[in-house]
Amino acid sequence: MENAKDHQLVLRVMRLTKPSFLPNIPILSEESDLTSSYRKDDSVIEHFGSSNILLLPQSFGSIFLGETFICYLSINNDSSNSATNINLKADLQNSSQKTILFNKVVTENLQSGDSKDHIISHEVKELGIHILVCVVTYYNTANEVKLLRKFFKFEVLKPLDVKTKTYNVGCDKLFLETQIQNITKVPICMEKVNMEPSAMYTSQPLNTLNEKDGDNLSYLNPFDTRQYLYMLKLKPENFKLSLTEKVAAIGKLDIVWKSNLGERGRLQTSQLQRAITQQKNLVVQALQVEGKCVEKQPFKIRCSLTNLSEQTKNLALAFDRNQTSVMWLDISGFTSGRIPSKESREFVISLLPACAGLHSISGLLVTDVDLNRLHHYDDIYELLILAQD
Repeated sequence: MENAKDHQLVLRVMRLTKPSFLPNIPILSEESDLTSSYRKDDSVIEHFGSSNILLLPQSFGSIFLGETFICYLSINNDSSNSATNINLKADLQNSSQKTILFNKVVTENLQSGDSKDHIISHEVKELGIHILVCVVTYYNTANEVKLLRKFFKFEVLKPLDVKTKTYNVGCDKLFLETQIQNITKVPICMEKVNMEPSAMYTSQPLNTLNEKDGDNLSYLNPFDTRQYLYMLKLKPENFKLSLTEKVAAIGKLDIVWKSNLGERGRLQTSQLQRAITQQKNLVVQALQVEGKCVEKQPFKIRCSLTNLSEQTKNLALAFDRNQTSVMWLDISGFTSGRIPSKESREFVISLLPACAGLHSISGLLVTDVDLNRLHHYDDIYELLILAQD
């Protein structure tokens, strides 16, 4: 490679990043010392241990995964002659790929003393060592092609440690627990932590905070951990697939944070998976309560019976007459017959509550006629029975 002194042009590269606050050594003094008077005047020294002076970056530095790498490129003609057809190319390389950030002719002619400046940006999505390669090609006054190349190495670090765990609640509902730890050396502000569900699911965040605590809890100090909880449900039209691998992918976590001077970073996890646990092939769901639930007054609940197996089932419905708190009166609608694979049938149960309070509906009996097997369904639905006026 040619020596930089042999070139008419000079390439300067600077990473654009926010400055930091210059730390101050606290001044400790007695009341009788001269410096004690400064402590009474906040306009002189606002806070001991910190200053209002900003410190510019002293090196190319490191960058965190998910942040946007911004770089300022300046081509200067420091010679007494002009240069023509100046082309600037910048690419970012790591161990797995090369990304071209800029590649075009920036000017046809660069006179002596002139310069051309460009800003490039790129969101970094991989960890490890990255190399920014900048190449300037041009023609000198002798119409010779000249090549000026510079390399800048920096490391992309991991800012957050994200751990997830799922808890299945039935075949169509689960909870996702997420633990996010700040593994940087500076506090960060968690701007957004969203669960983006897959097409099969709906998501509901369960992270409500008191208004007075909300602002404080958005900050995460170095090596602190915060937990987030989400409830995911299968969409009704996908319920018949609940025991298949098609519902294993539940979605992605989208995390946005800011550094102490407002630099934004964004992380998105890979597709999260749930474990498909073995459930009953026949699933009973309560769909709607019809009428008021008052003690000693009958009411009805509309339910569905879904066959999640791969075979058609010949089924018969009955109920346990020994229930005492909420007694069964009748089953109408579908009471017996065949249900094809992945299909449902609706039925209505009539009930009579004996007393007020919170009660669980139990005692449904479903018989698989072909296999001569009886299935008991308890805790189908919980509801509050009101007392009579």
